[in-house]
Amino acid sequence: MGGELVPPDEAGPDDVVLSWEGADAVAVRLPQLADSLDHILAAMERKEGRPLAGLDRRAKQEIVRTLEVRGAFAVRHGVETVAGALGVSRFTVYNYLNREKGD
Repeated sequence: MGGELVPPDEAGPDDVVLSWEGADAVAVRLPQLADSLDHILAAMERKEGRPLAGLDRRAKQEIVRTLEVRGAFAVRHGVETVAGALGVSRFTVYNYLNREKGD
């Protein structure tokens, strides 16, 4: 997900501070959700072994299905980000999403 560890005394209000035996041990700084989507897309691309834009339509539909389950489209500009990675329009991504709801 792209998180990083920081000393507990440098933790910000959005960081998660972990304690060990009653003492603060480390803080985890999580990325913004949009950054996480970029990490997820990069991992999917590594798994496929080529750019997602080079996949066939069926594979792109499967990617959209997987991303929907993972909540990618709850992220602001998620559809636009995914469309750019897949090399398709936002309209196409919405069609893939609506197609799944119709099945």
